Amino acid sequence: MKKLVSTIRNIWNIEDLRNRILVTLGILAIYRFGSFVVIPGIDASALTLFNESRGNSDGLLGLLNMFTGGAFNQASIFALGIMPYISSSIIMTLMQSAIPYLKSLKEQGSKGRRQLLQYTRYFTVLIAAIQGYGVSIGLESMQTTYGNIVFEPGIFFRLTTVITLVGGTIFLMWLGEQITQRGIGNGI
Repeated sequence: MKKLVSTIRNIWNIEDLRNRILVTLGILAIYRFGSFVVIPGIDASALTLFNESRGNSDGLLGLLNMFTGGAFNQASIFALGIMPYISSSIIMTLMQSAIPYLKSLKEQGSKGRRQLLQYTRYFTVLIAAIQGYGVSIGLESMQTTYGNIVFEPGIFFRLTTVITLVGGTIFLMWLGEQITQRGIGNGI
């Protein structure tokens, strides 16, 4: 136990490492705070009633909720999490073997990798928009004994939800990049 305390004390005395740990913890705190911010247009009390009436959600929605740290179940601005980026990254990696232009970009070195990363980001926005639209439709269909979860369903709510969820995903991508550059480990 003394050795563990001594090791932690030594780690904390290294200024660069201490700063990296604090940056990482700060970014994780920002994520946790954002996971409680509800999408505009949603009745939070009705959402709570809906989740209580449903009980523990198993299956795909439960898995998605686990990956987002509970943000999906709370209909937060981070409900999609970083999953659209991960999906986009996987798809772009697979496309590099099928599309000669992408394969040549990969072989160009750091400039080509930066361009591929930019394409991955654009594709992330597209995937997040499609998923955000699906979430907005799903939220509109949720009802409790007291009424709808959404205050005013319609195109404006769908558009607002898509913009909010895409913005949340892009913000999480940025936070992940900050952890990679200034924190500990691979942020995304």
